[in-house]
Amino acid sequence: MCGICGFTGYRQDQKTVIERMMKAIEHRGPDSEGSFCREKITLGFRRLSIIDLEDGQQPMESADGNLHIVFNGEIYDYKELRAELEAFGISFCTHSDTEVLINTIQLYGEKALNKLRGMFGFAVWNEQEQSLMLARDFFGIKPVYYAEIDGHFVFASEIKSILAFPGYERKVNQKALEQYLSFQYSPLEETFFRGIYKLMPGHMLLYKNGNYEIKTYFKTKLAPGQWDRKTNMEQLRNELAENLKDSVEHHMLSDVEVGAFLSGGVDSGYLASSSGADQAFTVGFDEGDRYSEVNKAAKVAEKAGLKHHVKIISKQEFWDALPDVMYHMDEPLGDASAVALYFLSKEAAGHVKVVLSGEGADELFGGYNIYREPESLKKIDWIPFGVRRVIGKLAAKLPDVKGRDFLIRAGMKVEERFIGNAYIYREKEKAQILKNKVTGPSTQEYLRPFFEELESENRGLLQDMEKMQSVDLSYWLPGDILQKADKMSMAHSLEVRVPFLDKEVFDFAAKLPKEAKIAAGTTKYIFRKAVSQFIPQETDERKKLGFPIPIRVWLRQDDWYQMVKELFTSKEAEEFFHTEELLQLLKDHKEKKADNSRKIWTVLTFLIWYDRFFATCSK
Repeated sequence: MCGICGFTGYRQDQKTVIERMMKAIEHRGPDSEGSFCREKITLGFRRLSIIDLEDGQQPMESADGNLHIVFNGEIYDYKELRAELEAFGISFCTHSDTEVLINTIQLYGEKALNKLRGMFGFAVWNEQEQSLMLARDFFGIKPVYYAEIDGHFVFASEIKSILAFPGYERKVNQKALEQYLSFQYSPLEETFFRGIYKLMPGHMLLYKNGNYEIKTYFKTKLAPGQWDRKTNMEQLRNELAENLKDSVEHHMLSDVEVGAFLSGGVDSGYLASSSGADQAFTVGFDEGDRYSEVNKAAKVAEKAGLKHHVKIISKQEFWDALPDVMYHMDEPLGDASAVALYFLSKEAAGHVKVVLSGEGADELFGGYNIYREPESLKKIDWIPFGVRRVIGKLAAKLPDVKGRDFLIRAGMKVEERFIGNAYIYREKEKAQILKNKVTGPSTQEYLRPFFEELESENRGLLQDMEKMQSVDLSYWLPGDILQKADKMSMAHSLEVRVPFLDKEVFDFAAKLPKEAKIAAGTTKYIFRKAVSQFIPQETDERKKLGFPIPIRVWLRQDDWYQMVKELFTSKEAEEFFHTEELLQLLKDHKEKKADNSRKIWTVLTFLIWYDRFFATCSK
């Protein structure tokens, strides 16, 4: 795992600039650094040594000397690919996956991407063609950012590296803020920093002669077959178990020890127990069982014979870490579990360099409780939709009583009511708190082309639950889940591997019928069956809790209330928001008139991010 950066075009200060860019992402690779400077290209690299500790230094060139690469990630099928390349007469100088990757690209060009099994963000300079190729992995596990600055095409693993390039003028992207308030992350290609973009998952970028084009090479497209009664559920379970076992084995390839993150849930429990890892890591809070899964995780660790490391996070250190968390995130993220993940990664990094983590299982196998909503709404299918829509609009005018939200959602199509696992501010609420007029599309307008493409590609055969999965795979997973996993782990020079987000596993999961995901009153039905032998029964049967963080409780306590109140009345807050509206949200939450914790947190983290990247740096 590493950090990459670079730029096109000649500069007299090339070496100084690339060193400054590399320094900004030193945390991604503290073991060593390397650079490559030619008249029209400069590449930079920070290394965290995982495979081929002695000889895997980058930038690295292809066997013919034409291609030069900087690569962040791991190629898990590199041994198979190496054997394939050797059959073509290509010889190797190292045992690294980087050398396999660059020579695979030398042999197959763009088609090499479809041969890879792994996580990656890389840049390849073609000396003969004087062209640059950037690529990001299938699911968005590893990040790649880029910008055009004063005639230079600049790229990096993190935005802060691009900020170190001379000539970039920092400006906030207002449209990103608008979408962020609803999604709790920005789904846009243009980041919160105006003019800096992220390469989207499954995409590659080709730059030549001052121009670039972006191509899609992979899409997370579900293709569920009709439920075949002849297909035995036991057969599906066995096939999935074999797929998962193979992925875990590939993800354990390393020249250093691999540990495991461990919550009290089935996903991490399976990985920690089945992988052969010796150490597992858990965090919790001293706020009662609701906000700590330490005891449940300990049972899994005991059954698997793991050395179990636990970190209890205090309220004060949680608050104190926020500026550093937002700095390492690069962009605001309104997901409080990112802070817990920051401490979890710090704890693990004190013992190992690599950990396995359970991201992706919920999106692939139907693990979120919200995916059961379409089933519950079927109970009132007998009521004409037009009537339900009228009832829903009337219910929206009622006080917040039990059953109100159900009626509202029953009167909406899935395309109207679902934008992903988070839906923080509705359009009217955004307009109330934002000082500047909303100029970008609504969340529904933003997602409309995606839903229309889904409908077209699948000829209307996808069920509502599968449409929800598709949204999460394309937006929530890379925008929230994987973004925080990468940034919080790399803040502590820790590599996180996600075996569920394996191309082979996805190919299997994409074909599963809904009945294999939501069944018998539970989520992830077939997945639970496939991994049940590795975890305690009570873990297998538990309802998904997510990563419970006690911000709802803390925001009602005087110390946090006063600190947030100060931020909500700051000049930075006044620049973007109607502060009286923010204070009302805070007051209503403290007085228990409403649970506004997620709304408050989303604004709060934006303000802390803004202070770190704009207000503080200008002082």
